[in-house]
Amino acid sequence: MILSISGVVLLGVIAFLFFRKDGLKASHALVCALFGFYLAGTQIAPSIQAGGASLANLLGGIKF
Repeated sequence: MILSISGVVLLGVIAFLFFRKDGLKASHALVCALFGFYLAGTQIAPSIQAGGASLANLLGGIKF
């Protein structure tokens, strides 16, 4: 649960920065949010979630 919340916060911050700095229009952000919402209800959602978890594990294992 913590991983998904932090991922949502991170993606929200990135979307906000794109909106403020790179000219992301509110309509584009709305379309992306709706796409993600509807994508979560499809059969591919578990694969996307597993890929995100794998990426998080990979990034978490990097030592500086």
